[in-house]
Amino acid sequence: MKYLGAHVSAAGGPDQAVLRAVEIGADAFALFTKNQRQWNAKPLTDEAIEAFRTACDKHGFGPGQILPHDSYLINLGHPERAGLEKSRAAFLDEFQRCEQLGLTLLNFHPGSHLKKISEAECLTRIADSINQVLAETRGVTAVIENTAGQGTNLGWRFEHLAEIIDQVEDRSRVGVCIDTCHAFAAGYDLRTPEATTATLDEFDKVVGLAYLRGMHLNDAKSAFASRVDRHHSLGQGNIGLDAFTTLMRDPRIDEIPMVLETVEPAIWAEEIAWLRAQVTTT
Repeated sequence: MKYLGAHVSAAGGPDQAVLRAVEIGADAFALFTKNQRQWNAKPLTDEAIEAFRTACDKHGFGPGQILPHDSYLINLGHPERAGLEKSRAAFLDEFQRCEQLGLTLLNFHPGSHLKKISEAECLTRIADSINQVLAETRGVTAVIENTAGQGTNLGWRFEHLAEIIDQVEDRSRVGVCIDTCHAFAAGYDLRTPEATTATLDEFDKVVGLAYLRGMHLNDAKSAFASRVDRHHSLGQGNIGLDAFTTLMRDPRIDEIPMVLETVEPAIWAEEIAWLRAQVTTT
C-alpha cells in the first residue's frame, strides 16, 4: 500500500496539520514541528502534544505515515565549530519534539561544506552529527533527504547518502527520503518509465531500498542535471507524469509516506486522487 499526502501547515498547533491532511484526502503527511526558519521555538505544551496524538488516533494516522521535516537552518556538516554545535543542538531539539509527539521519522537535508572543508570531511561530520543525536534519543529514525546539489549542498549523489549511512553506528535508525525533483535536478533521469525504474535500481545498488523510508513526489521546473531546486505540480514540469505512474506501481516502495511538496496546495487533493488512480489504471 502507498501512503499519500502532502506537506501541510501546522499553524495553530500540530493537531491542525492532521486536520489539513484529512481535508485533502491524505493518509500520509509531513509537517514542521516548529518554525523552520528560526533557530528557537517554544517547547511543545502538554495540551499540544495530547491534541496531536488524539487527532492522529481519531483519523488513523500511525507514526509510519508521518514524515516531519526539520529546520532549514540546520547544517550537520558545518565546517566551523560554532555553526556545527548550534546545528547539532537544534537537531537534537527536533528529535526530542518528535519523541514527544510519538513520531518515529525525522526528515532532514544532510549539510553543506561551504567550500571550507572537503566533501569527505563534511560527510563524516554529518554522520557524526547523526550518531550524537541517535545516542541521546530513542525511537526516532534519521531520514536523510537527497538534495538537488545547489551550491555546496551534499547529498545529491546516491554515493553521498551511502557514505553517510556507512558511518552511522546504529543503521537500524537511519534511512533515506528520495525527492523526485531533487533527484532529477541532480542528474537521475525520471522522464520515462524505463528511466524511473533504472534510477530506483541505481538507488538500490548504491544505497539499498531497505533504507528508503519516505518519498517527496514533486515535478521539476528546473532542467535535468541542472542542480537547481525548483518544484512544480505533477505533470507540469520537466519530469512529466510517467515517473509518478511508475512509482505508484512499483511494489518495492510500499508502506512508506509519499508526500507532495508541489507548488499549488489548492490541487493537492486532485494530485493525491490521481496518484491513487495510477495503481489500478491500465
